[in-house]
Amino acid sequence: MATTSQNLSGLRILLIISGSVAAYKSLDLIRRLRDEGADVRCILTSGGAQFITPLSVASLSENKAYTDLFSLTDEQEMGHIRLARDCDLVLVAPASANIIARAAQGLADDLASTVLLATDRPVMLAPAMNPVMWQNKAVQDNVQTLHKRGYRVITPGAGDMACGETGTGRLPEVPDLVRAVCDFFQDNAPLKGLSALVTSGPTFEPLDPVRFLGNRSSGKQGHAIAEALAMAGAAVTLVSGPVQVPDPARVRVLHVETAQQMLDACLKSLPADIAVCAAAVADYRAAEPAEQKIKKSGEAGLSLKLVQNPDILATLSQSNRRPKLVVGFAAETHDGLENAKQKIDRKGCDWLVLNDVGGGKIFGQDENTVTLLRRDADSKLDAETWPELSKKDVARRLADKIAETLPRSA
Repeated sequence: MATTSQNLSGLRILLIISGSVAAYKSLDLIRRLRDEGADVRCILTSGGAQFITPLSVASLSENKAYTDLFSLTDEQEMGHIRLARDCDLVLVAPASANIIARAAQGLADDLASTVLLATDRPVMLAPAMNPVMWQNKAVQDNVQTLHKRGYRVITPGAGDMACGETGTGRLPEVPDLVRAVCDFFQDNAPLKGLSALVTSGPTFEPLDPVRFLGNRSSGKQGHAIAEALAMAGAAVTLVSGPVQVPDPARVRVLHVETAQQMLDACLKSLPADIAVCAAAVADYRAAEPAEQKIKKSGEAGLSLKLVQNPDILATLSQSNRRPKLVVGFAAETHDGLENAKQKIDRKGCDWLVLNDVGGGKIFGQDENTVTLLRRDADSKLDAETWPELSKKDVARRLADKIAETLPRSA
């Protein structure tokens, strides 16, 4: 199987390796998933650790291998609840008869079973066991129970088994497992068939060939949103001001410098179903940028004539090619909620994400605390404040909210 397509780029997979002789295949599975671009974290059950070691799992995944529900160190670094939620898919491969039974019964007496009970993410099982065990009515009933609860079950392969018997119960080959994971994300992408336009970063407005007006935006939040929308299946165009962060995967990126260039790029990228204006666009530009470097003139000060830049958010919100959903951002240092309420009315956007940037917060940092303002069916404004999250998690949560609002295209 070719591993250059990066079909899983930016996606996080939690791999649970349970007690089966087929656990040795999980080492190759980790490598193949990472070749496809996935970030793989692993839980190794006590049974799985009889066949492979935490060190080998950690070495191949380049992440800590989690084994103990009650490890105080693990709870400080990444508790079992966060481990259960901080992923896009939980993959149990191999899934032994034991872990299938415990999941069906809702047991939570080790880390793997607790995570399966605590996760709100999709779960995929790749059963592997003796053929007679696989055909046992108890196992089949448990599989059906989990299937009804929404678990995806990969049918075991047929052939010679490690126990010397022949039949159905083999863990599918690693390329087939990887293909099943890739197909899952392709088929279940909630924004599949939709297009999105995202702006990110600052704009630089030249004063002369050397100097410019700008701001402290790093582009981390806007770039994370573009990546999250792409991971959710949308065809994303990112219009980025000057930033140091790398272009996100699976995203068409247009690099600009000024507000006018950003607006022009946005208008050329329409139509789009979704627009998220996360860029910190400079409000003003020089009326007449100097063609040569401005020199100091004695002790005198310097006066600059500034004019307003075009309002990208308002322009997109009022366009005759208006996206179905327009989301703006507001960076405020004081009276944030009141200013944001006025802005959402003034700009005409559907949602507004409020950042409190007072005291140097947010810009350039990896975490963010936001309030999402949305109008309900009665046009009443609802404000939902999220806890402090990484900017990537803010992006994923926003993408989830968008997916709940916009129906997926056929």
